[in-house]
Amino acid sequence: MNRVVGTRVAPLARVGAVGAAALIALVGCGGSSGGGSTSGGGGGQAAQPPTATMATLSSVGAGEGQLNVIAWEGYTAADWVKPFQDQTGCQVNAKYAGTSDEMVSLMKNGGGGQWDLVSASGDADLRLIYGGDVRPVNVNLIPDWKNFQEQFKSPSFNTINNVHYGVSLQWGPNTLLYNKNTFPAAPSTWNVIYDPQYSGKVTVTDNPIQIADAALYLSKTNKSLGITDPYELSQSQFDASVNLLHQQRPLIKKYWGLSSQEVSLFQNGDVVVGAAWPIATSTLVAANAPVAETIPKEGATGWADTWMLATKAPHPNCAYQWLKYISMPKVQAQQALSYGETPVNSLACAEMDKITAGACAQFHANASASYFTTIKFWKTPIADCGNGRKDCVTYAKWQQAWTQITG
Repeated sequence: MNRVVGTRVAPLARVGAVGAAALIALVGCGGSSGGGSTSGGGGGQAAQPPTATMATLSSVGAGEGQLNVIAWEGYTAADWVKPFQDQTGCQVNAKYAGTSDEMVSLMKNGGGGQWDLVSASGDADLRLIYGGDVRPVNVNLIPDWKNFQEQFKSPSFNTINNVHYGVSLQWGPNTLLYNKNTFPAAPSTWNVIYDPQYSGKVTVTDNPIQIADAALYLSKTNKSLGITDPYELSQSQFDASVNLLHQQRPLIKKYWGLSSQEVSLFQNGDVVVGAAWPIATSTLVAANAPVAETIPKEGATGWADTWMLATKAPHPNCAYQWLKYISMPKVQAQQALSYGETPVNSLACAEMDKITAGACAQFHANASASYFTTIKFWKTPIADCGNGRKDCVTYAKWQQAWTQITG
C-alpha cells in the first residue's frame, strides 16, 4: 500500500503497532518529542536497550558485494542507487514495505540475518530499538553527519543515552492545508479542522498517530489537562484527545491514506481544509489549485526517517558505505525532490535549488532553528513516560482507539 503523487512514489502512511503492547510496556522513552536532544538524546537517562553495549565498527572495510534493505518505496531509486553500486560494488536489494508495522515485522530477530538496513519512521524506531532488532552505529564513520541540522544529529526517536541507533535521513512536517477561497488569510489555529461550520469539508490522514495532533492542539488550548508531550499521554489526557477526535468524526469527508486522495479531494472542491504533507501542497500548487499551507500557532507534528542497522546485518561494510553515501548533500537533494520530503543535511539546500529553483524553501530545507521548535516529531507512544511515571498510554491502545474513531 503506497501513496502515489504524479511521478513520485512514497509510502502510504507510516502507521501502527499491532501486538506491540508487551514490548512497549517495558520501554523507557525520552522527554520532548521535538527535533532536539532530550533524555533519549543525551539529556537524561532512559531504559537501556538490549543492544546498547554491542560494539560498532571502528572503520569501514571493503564491501561484501550485497546490501539488503527494507525501505519505503521510492527510497532506492535508480538515480542514486546505480551510482552507489558502481562506486562500491554493493548490489542493493530492496524489499518495499507499505507500513511501519510491516517494517517492524520484517526486522524481527535482528533482521533474521537477512536484512542489513531499514528506513524506519519515528513511530517504529523505539519498537526496533527496544526489541533488540537494530544495533548502535558509529556516526563518526559518516562524514556528512557533522553537516546535519542540529535537530537530526541525536534526536530522541533514534538516540538513547547518547547511543545512536541509526542515521537520520529525511523529514516532513504535518501542515494545515487550506483553500484560499474559503480562507483568504491563513488560519492561525488548528481549530478549523474541529469547527462544525466546515462539516463535511475536512480531511486528515488515516493514521493512529493522528491522536498526537489532537493532543498537541489540546496542550495549547486546554492547559488544565497538563499535556507536555503529545506522545506521552496519561489515560485522562488520552481520553480527552480521543474524545476530540470523536467529535471531529462527523466533520470528516474522508480519512486519506494516499496523498493522491487528498490532492483529489482539494482539486474537486470536496474539502477546504485538512492535515497534509508538503508533497500534497506542492502538487496542488503546480496544478494551479487555490491552496496554501501553514503551521498554526499550536505547532505541528512531523515525521522523520532513519536508516537503522539490523542487529544481525550480514553486510555491515556495505551498510556503512550506504549510510555515508545517502547522507551526502547531492544524494539527499535527489531523494528529497524525487519523493517530496526534506533532507537533514544542511548542505543539501543548495543542491535542491540546482535541481529545481526554489525547492529548498518550498520543502523547508533552509528552516531556522526556531522553526523546529514548532514541530513535534513522531515517536512511539510507550508506557514509561521517561520522567518517573509509568502510566502513559501505549501505542497498541492508540491503534485500538483509532479504529473506533474512524469506524
